[in-house]
Order: sequence, then structure tokens, then C-alpha cells
Amino acid sequence: MSNNEHTDSAKRIKLDISAPEIVEREGILFGMGNPLLDICANTGEDFLQKYGLDPNNAILAEEKHQPMYKEMAKMVNVEYIAGGATQNSMRVAQWILQKPKCTTFMGSVGKDEFSETLEKKATEGGVVVRYQKQNDHPTGTCAVVVTKNGKCRSLVANLAAANNFSKSHLEIPENRALMEKAKFYYISGFFLTVSPESILMVGQHACENDKLFSMNLSAPFLSEFFKEPMMQAFPYIDILFGNETEAAKFSEVQGFGTTDIKEIARKTAALPKKNSNRERFVVFTQGADNVILAKGGKITEFPVIKLSEEKLIDTNGAGDSFVGGFLSQLVQEKSIEACIKCGIWAATEIIQRPGCSFSLDVCYHE
Repeated sequence: MSNNEHTDSAKRIKLDISAPEIVEREGILFGMGNPLLDICANTGEDFLQKYGLDPNNAILAEEKHQPMYKEMAKMVNVEYIAGGATQNSMRVAQWILQKPKCTTFMGSVGKDEFSETLEKKATEGGVVVRYQKQNDHPTGTCAVVVTKNGKCRSLVANLAAANNFSKSHLEIPENRALMEKAKFYYISGFFLTVSPESILMVGQHACENDKLFSMNLSAPFLSEFFKEPMMQAFPYIDILFGNETEAAKFSEVQGFGTTDIKEIARKTAALPKKNSNRERFVVFTQGADNVILAKGGKITEFPVIKLSEEKLIDTNGAGDSFVGGFLSQLVQEKSIEACIKCGIWAATEIIQRPGCSFSLDVCYHE
């Protein structure tokens, strides 16, 4: 089957969103992370070299990176897109579920125009947003530097207000009620740099109430430089996401002694876990290569949908979209295999558009 035939066939597959089990699922999925306004631009390799960036990586902004935001804002092809890893995943899950208020998102923003844009985009998509708003810090931004005709994206996050989220926001009665109402939870690894105590609060609640808690490795630097808070949260993780680069660094830091992604997934799934009622699943994506699932000591591979060169626009948001698609099925209590297949479909849709954006008239039924 050719790439184009594979793609066309995949688009004919439909996902049943009319299933009765989601009718009463308002607030079933809770996400927490860093809401950021993405500043996206296609550039040449020289721009990466100028700011010391790798073509496929995610880092926190340093002082040397500050001028790049203004420089990108002046580029003719610049786009502003509501972003932040967890918020992206919530928006994609909500898009697929097509029933308002299934998802809730919390994070920290400034009181400015950027936060209004973020809230407008998320709310329009049906996500219930509960931002902690900061007076003294602007809304965070993320430079998305796209190179090699959309194949590579380098993310540089200037967290600003997002870095000031506090556990106290979760303790506000109406916010705590939203958190406790949910049955499924997702937090990206990036939030480990912001509020580990909030992650533990949610993880402990999920564990004590036999709810499902998921996280993402998110970036190689987190496994290395935020190892302690990561491993404090790890026993609560029921489902872990990541990509091949993140998995390799995690293996190195954990001393697994292997670079084989299947073995890394298997060893990661076997790490100590609090809730013995749920086995841990590990899901690693590999770009255009097979998705790896570690489940019950066994490895299963899932082929991704191949796209022709001209259809690939921007890989930014692919991982977030995969998670969003996965979670949209998880809350409907579909099989893990069905969750992965929807994740692949969602990621394939998003990489044909700039940033983590989607067409509201695309309806996917099984």
C-alpha cells in the first residue's frame, strides 16, 4: 500500500462518539500544566545555530534566548497558537469527544491579552479552564522553531506566570471539587519544574480513590535534572507516555543499561507502583516508526499512518495530540489498543496543520 493509499484508508476509519457512556461524563478528565502561547515560525538552520538550539528538542529559556521571541514576532510567517503541552492534549481530547466540558484544565497565567487568547481558544473548544492568574508575571510563551520543511521543531519555553502555579489553587473548594470529580488525570512532565507538590496531591488522590493517573516524560532534560521530583511522582503513574529520545535519556539516568526502546518500556513499566489494582502501561512514540506499548511484561507494536512528504506541515504538537486522542478513548473505557489507534489518528491529523490546531469539521467515527 502506498503512503497516500494508507493515509486515505485511515481517514475513512471513523470513531464512534455517540456512545451512551460519555453522555454523563462532564468533567471526567482533569489536566494540569503550563498554559503557554506558542509563537511559531519556520526558519532556517542558521536561526537554530544562532541561539544554540537542537532541531528536535524542548528546553526552558535562558537569558541568551530572550531576544529570539522578538525576532520571531517580526517574521512574516509567524503564527500565535494556544499551547502548552497538557492544555493541547485537553483541547484535542475535547475536540474528538465533541461533548462540551468533558475536560478540565488548570495552570497559571498573567492578567494580560495573551491569557485572554488562551482562555478564549480553550473555552471555545469546550474545555473548562480554571487559571490561577498572576498580577506580577506575564503569561508564558513558547518559541516553536520549525525547520526542515516541518519535520523538526525546537521548543523554547519562557514559563513566566506558568512557573508560579501553587498548590493553594487546587485547594480552593470549587477547584478541588473539579479535581475530585474527575476519574482520569493527565499531567505533562514539564509541570515537574513548577509544582511537584501539586502533582503529588493529584496522584495521591487518584491512587486513594482507584482513579487513573497518567504523565509524560515530555523532554530529556526532565529525567536528568528533575529526577528527584519525577521519581517521587512515578509510583502513582498508571500510564506513562514519552518518545524515543526521552525514553533513551530516562534509561540512561535510571541505569537500565540498554538503548533498546522495547526493553526500556518493559523496565519502566516494572518500576515500583503504589496502586496494585492497576498495572502500569508504558506508551512510547517514535515519530514515523511504530508506537511501542509495554503491558503485562509484553511488548506490542502499532504502525503509524504514513504521510506523503507534501502533507506533512508541522510536527509541533504531534505528541500532545497523540495523548489527547488516546485519552479521548480512555475516558470511554475503550481498550488500550483502541486508545493508541485513536492517538495515532489524532497526531496524523495535527501534523498536517500548523501548530496544535485542528479542523472542527473533521469528524472521526469508528
